[in-house]
Order: sequence, then C-alpha cells, then structure tokens
Amino acid sequence: MTQRRGRGEGGLYWDEKRQRFIAEVTIGYTPAGKRIVRRGSGKTKTEARAKLKEVLRDHEDGLAIAPPNFTVADAVNDWLTYGLNGLSQGTRDNYTMLARTHIIADLGARKLREFSATDVDKWLAAKAKSLSTRTLRLLHSILNRAIVRAMARDKVKRNVVALCGIPTGQDGRPSKSLTLDQAKALLTAAEASRLRAYIVVSLLTGARTEELRALDWDHVDLHGRPDDDPPVPASISVWHSVRAGGDTKTKKSRRTLALPLRCVAALTDQRQQQRHDQAEAADDWHNTGLVFTSKVGTALDAHNVRRGFRQVAKAAGLDPKEWTPRELRHSFVSLLSDNGVSIEDIADLCGHSGTTVTQTVYRHQLRPVLLGGAVAMDRIFATELSPPAA
Repeated sequence: MTQRRGRGEGGLYWDEKRQRFIAEVTIGYTPAGKRIVRRGSGKTKTEARAKLKEVLRDHEDGLAIAPPNFTVADAVNDWLTYGLNGLSQGTRDNYTMLARTHIIADLGARKLREFSATDVDKWLAAKAKSLSTRTLRLLHSILNRAIVRAMARDKVKRNVVALCGIPTGQDGRPSKSLTLDQAKALLTAAEASRLRAYIVVSLLTGARTEELRALDWDHVDLHGRPDDDPPVPASISVWHSVRAGGDTKTKKSRRTLALPLRCVAALTDQRQQQRHDQAEAADDWHNTGLVFTSKVGTALDAHNVRRGFRQVAKAAGLDPKEWTPRELRHSFVSLLSDNGVSIEDIADLCGHSGTTVTQTVYRHQLRPVLLGGAVAMDRIFATELSPPAA
C-alpha cells in the first residue's frame, strides 16, 4: 500500500509535456491567499527531489534562484530598461549601443545561474584585442551594474563580474592640439562660417564645447566696466553645460573668463547675425536666449557643431577626420603653456577640478575676472581690433 506523504512534504508527479518528473512544495501563501510554490525537475524522481531540496535550501538561506531560463541578456535588458534613470539621453543611447553590440551579442545567451568569472575573463580578453582600455572599463561597468541589479532582485547568488579585473586594451585616439600656424589658419577659415564665434571663443578661452552650447546672452558681457577700479574687462560667465542636470562638469568649473579682443569682435558679430536670423525666421523663431543657435534660434547639438567644425577645418587645410571641436580646448592649453603661462593659471582658466581655487563669479556682482587667458591670447593673436563702443 502506497504511503501518503505528510503535510508540508510536497508532491511528485510526471509532466507529460516536459517529459520530466516535477517535485513541488508549498512554502507559504501570498496576502491574497495564493500558494507560493517551489519546484524542482529532473529526468528521474531522485533527480527531481534533489533539485527541489537545492531550491528550498537556497530559499532558506535567503538566496532565491533565478528561473532556469533567465539569461545574461535578460539581466542586461532589465538594467537598460529600469536602471538608467537620471542619465541624459545621449548617455542612455551610448550604454544601450555598447550593451547590445558587445555584451548581449557575445554573452546574452548564457544562463545567469551558470555564468562564471571565467566567462567574463575570456570575454574581456577577447575584447581587449580590438577595443580601447576606456571602452573595456565601460563594458565591465555596464555588465557589473546589470548583475548587481539582478542580485538585488534575487536572480543570482553572487556577482562574478566584480571578481574580474580589466585587461589593458588598445591605445585610444590620442588628444592633440593645433600648432600656432594651424590655429591662425583655422581662425582665418572660420571668418566665413556661421560657427566663427563658436570656434574663436572655444580656442581663445578654453571653454568646453558643451559649456559653449549652453551659453546664454545673460552671461555675456561685451563691454565690461572700464571705469571701475580696478577695471572689469569684457567676459563670459560659464555657469551651465548641456550635461544631464545642466550644470558644469564640476562645481569648480563654474568660472568667469575675460574675453580677448578677437572674441569680443566675434561675439558682437554673432549677436548681429542672430538678430538678422530672428527677423528672417519671424514667427518660426525660438527665443531660447542662447548665444549659439540655428537659423531659427534652436540649440545646437553636438552633431551640428562637429559638422560645421569639419567644414572649417577642411577650409583651413586640416584633415577634417583628424580634428574635433574638443581639441580646441587642448589647443588653448598648449598655446598658453608654450607662451609661458603657468600650469596653475591654466588650470584656473580651464576650470579643472584639481585646482585649489577656481573663480566663480555671479552676474552683477563685483568679483575678480580671470585675466591671464585674454591677455596672453591678445599677445599670441596680435590684432588691432578695439572693443565695441558702449
């Protein structure tokens, strides 16, 4: 006579569809009264019971196991869907592209419960043959955060990615700077471009390209206060950027920079050009208050700037594929350094977070303006231009 199982011992049955024995046990009930069931399957009764014991042991230890078909791709896609809150759309798009191209394509089919540190080591080693170290770090970070999220949701016991080091990858594209002759040629070529003022201000003040795209006219003073004691020169206040949240890269990046005469002339022409654009656009004009805009007043994006810059670079005799707008900032640092400006002063002008003091000036408040960059640039790019009449 078959002995009936006691309460709490669960059941064992044959699943015709799966062609496997299923052992199951009720471990409790939801607030709605629905049973909470744990199951284990196997080709034999013994195997099914052993699997159920393993599941119950993990449950008792507080380590719920992921479903057998939960993969690395599932974990990464879950993180891409719910784990990127607060990041800019550009960052989200970049992470999504990297995850799908390099992680999901290579590791996605691997079951998460079987995913090992060896899998990660081999994958990173293979990627190191074609990707830069920076990209490897970013891929490791994305996969690591996806597994951490899966752990927090009881999909996996431990994070094997955190156990793996990051190999050295290929050398990335090195940053470079314009020579003085190249810089002069670029400024000459920019005279015929709508991006003229953008290029001039970026090269001669060292402002980041994302800071200039967010610069508004309220933070531009083209006249200064020459009658004050000491006199206050024309300047721009770098307060914002197009980064997520709208702030500069660091708090110390908020700074007010004196404008070289060439910048004052370029920005004066830019204001006149924008007024002309506004008249032409009429009702289609977008009153954003930004200094650098399209013909209808909308903000420039990174693609707009890169495209315009390549055209100017080509006209200046440079290879447009070899130069980007961000290298105007590198050129600013190099030109100042070559002309005897101290590293400390350059760091202040660039708003580097590593400096001890970075000038932060609020509009209409009498604070010192960083003069070193404007004085040096006026000397480097000798000009007979005069400040505009008040």
